[in-house]
Amino acid sequence: MPAPADLLDDDTVIARTRAWVDRAVIGLNLCPFAKAPQVKGLVRYAVSHAADPAALLADLIAELERLAEAPADKLETTLLIHPRVLVDFAEYNAFLEVAEDTVAELDLEGVLQVASFHPQYQFAGTSADDVGNATNRSPYPTLHLIREASIDRAVAAFPEAEAIYETNIATLQRLGAEGWAALQRQCDDDAGGQAPASQPSHS
Repeated sequence: MPAPADLLDDDTVIARTRAWVDRAVIGLNLCPFAKAPQVKGLVRYAVSHAADPAALLADLIAELERLAEAPADKLETTLLIHPRVLVDFAEYNAFLEVAEDTVAELDLEGVLQVASFHPQYQFAGTSADDVGNATNRSPYPTLHLIREASIDRAVAAFPEAEAIYETNIATLQRLGAEGWAALQRQCDDDAGGQAPASQPSHS
């Protein structure tokens, strides 16, 4: 499991998040569109040092503007990792409305959107220990900034995109709680001693 937030350094946070992307998101094919930008080095791993929601919002604004201004062939997507704030899922979930409002206020609706990942992620109507929740369980609280154009291209290339959620739940159910725990241990092993991932940032 991740170390306490006050003991974390940015390199560890990035290494473990990248290992999760490789092992879970790509390795389990939870997102069929994730491999290409990861392999091409077009994923930005930005670590926020925010300790309160206001500071995180400032970092979110900066990262949204950075992604909107960057050419897609230089930067495809951003993972804004914030291990020191919104560690409680209910508080994190409430912040998502702020994030969506911020996208609108920056006049970026239809350009960017924010997806959600959290160590305690829980879909509505499920129990906390439902293994299906693991589809959105990242090592640390994370806001995923995505280009709408990328989503459109992905859906065009994968006409049954609406079935991804059901497929992911089935994948995690086959894996089971023990299998998910084993995968997390593999992520820990992968992250040990890793250099910072591509496009790191220290907000």
